Amino acid sequence: MTTEIWQLSESELLADAAAVSHQIQLLEARRIALVAEIDTRVSREKLGFPGPAGWLTSTTLLSPSKATKIVALARGMAAFPDIADAVNTGVMSVDHAALILTFAETPPENLPEEGRDMARAALIKAATGPDARTGRIRAAITRLEDSFGTKKPPAENTDRNELFASTTLNGRLVLKGDFDAITGEKLLTALSPLTEPHPAADGTQDDRSPAKRRADAFGHILDQYLASSDRPIEGGERPHVNLHISLRDLTDLRDSADDITDDETSRAAAESDTVDPVDIKTGHAIDPDTADASDTPSAADRGAYRDLFGDGTTVGWLPWMGPLSRNTSRQLACDCVLTAIVMDENGNPLNLARTARTITAKQRTALTARDHGCAFPGCGKPAAWTEGHHIWHWGDGGPTDMNNLVLLCGFHHRLIHHSDWEVFIGTDNHPWFIPPATVDPYRQPRQSHARAGPHIA
Repeated sequence: MTTEIWQLSESELLADAAAVSHQIQLLEARRIALVAEIDTRVSREKLGFPGPAGWLTSTTLLSPSKATKIVALARGMAAFPDIADAVNTGVMSVDHAALILTFAETPPENLPEEGRDMARAALIKAATGPDARTGRIRAAITRLEDSFGTKKPPAENTDRNELFASTTLNGRLVLKGDFDAITGEKLLTALSPLTEPHPAADGTQDDRSPAKRRADAFGHILDQYLASSDRPIEGGERPHVNLHISLRDLTDLRDSADDITDDETSRAAAESDTVDPVDIKTGHAIDPDTADASDTPSAADRGAYRDLFGDGTTVGWLPWMGPLSRNTSRQLACDCVLTAIVMDENGNPLNLARTARTITAKQRTALTARDHGCAFPGCGKPAAWTEGHHIWHWGDGGPTDMNNLVLLCGFHHRLIHHSDWEVFIGTDNHPWFIPPATVDPYRQPRQSHARAGPHIA
């Protein structure tokens, strides 16, 4: 007899939810395999539709777009059994499979055949397991397209921008838009400070849905624009973009952004040469003089992964929209207020003010470059929705120092203060989190959200 959910213990609830999620992944894989077989064996007459997508939509609760995606996956994975194996064994999500499949079907024109196989294998490895991050996979694909492609990536192609505005029979306006990464970044940045929940004066919680808050924020932006005297396109000033770059990439941008380098950059370059690699299993620094060959990955591993999956050091990483190609980064560098955050090889900002009592604007920018958003494992809420947390509390004598600060959303900030979760800055100068024994009896440290996934020292 099946135990009622309300009768399960906390541990059983967590175990059952994880097990069911894995079963769903396997069932999704089986559905794709069944659709592939239907596509090749069942006649269109028997289906009653030109293809399986229409049949799926008519006989299930699937939307047309979801059904079309399933058919595309079924057809595509037939040509790439390595992607199919990862999905069929339940170690990779269908969404990540679709992302990698799109790259595999239309690889950069100048990427050699051998390189395509290696890149696909690297992407599959990065998409394996619960620590897989879509942004990291997209960043790798962007880097490959940037290096070996001849066309502008779809995410940055302004020619594909569209905004549909249709009035309905009941007098409402329906909007549908499709924007490039830069336009999307501007929109999300403008909406962000206006979409926070606002409790009523009596303390009643804001019950507006996120969609309603975004709609209200959009209306507020229109009011501000229409009330302005000269109605500038962007409020009278060009967009401010935090361009997160590594020392290696900094040189590539100097021709178009000469003013971003100074003596601090030179000092940072000298310091970065002395940074030891970090053990990807323990998070501890590796001594190059005593390290065994087994302590470090092979040159092939470094070539396949490190160049693709950086920790926020890829040129053109936007806080809202993610990776950006070098060409578009150079374009922005010529036409914006540019803030350069110089990073070491571990994606950690160098040479910032370390003694101010409160978090400075430069420290906040550097924290965003390091943590990307809420650093708590599995969260990753946007940096604009986070607060700077003192690991060693200020009231107890803790300094406002980069090595004593971490970005946390409101929920996880409260959790750290009122639970047995602990956070510390590791030898790689990034946040690590220790779960309470009720979550993990062994209390194994966990990497921050932005650092989760494959890491090659």
